[in-house]
Amino acid sequence: MNMDRKGYYYESTLKAQDLKIKTALKELAERYPEYGFKKLYGLLPKEAGRCNHKRVHRLYCELGLNLKRKPKKRLAPRTPETLEQPRYLNECWSLDFMSDALIHGRRFRTLNVLDDCNREGLGIKVAFSLPAQQVIHFLNGILADRGKPEMIRVDNGPENISTCFQTWAKEKQIKIRYIQPGKTAQNGYIERFNRSYREAILDRYLFENIHQVQRLSNEWLKHYNEERPHEALKNKTPREIARQLQQIPST
Repeated sequence: MNMDRKGYYYESTLKAQDLKIKTALKELAERYPEYGFKKLYGLLPKEAGRCNHKRVHRLYCELGLNLKRKPKKRLAPRTPETLEQPRYLNECWSLDFMSDALIHGRRFRTLNVLDDCNREGLGIKVAFSLPAQQVIHFLNGILADRGKPEMIRVDNGPENISTCFQTWAKEKQIKIRYIQPGKTAQNGYIERFNRSYREAILDRYLFENIHQVQRLSNEWLKHYNEERPHEALKNKTPREIARQLQQIPST
């Protein structure tokens, strides 16, 4: 047939490499169903064949892992305001509450705390009730481990405007910045954190008790801070950004 022996016996190694990448993508997609291509590509281990993103994207599409795009809402013309970006750690924290229910219907709340500088989740407290005294106790625990912030950004909820909370902040010399009522975009960092938390935990599981919620929240928070790549941080993790900032001498 006038065919070279090398060509006849040649076997491509691309199919075996593609199989490794597909297997790794399937495992990551099952573990993190809310993640799209960029997040999965950032988590793809090098030993699985992490290479050119175009090749990985082709295999990602072949597996049918594409997430449905959310249509953009039509909004009235408005002047956008850029949320202030803190320059160093503990310059500004954000605090917000969320709510959900156990499988038998009893409601519970979560208190989420975020460092706006590196988007690091400082803690998630789960309880059936979160009065101002319990909020202060939880914050004191974070302060003992991380140090105090210069400012905390909050909404106008009853816990945040209480005399107890304001007195505590004054004693700790922490400034409280209240957003305008109904202007959740002014607290955009914690709102984005809340969305990720709801998609990964609150909307994903059915909870039998509050201890299960706390355990899953702690596990997810560790992954969020140490493994999950953030597009706003150039696909680095909050802990990587924190280490970089700690190495930069203050001016």
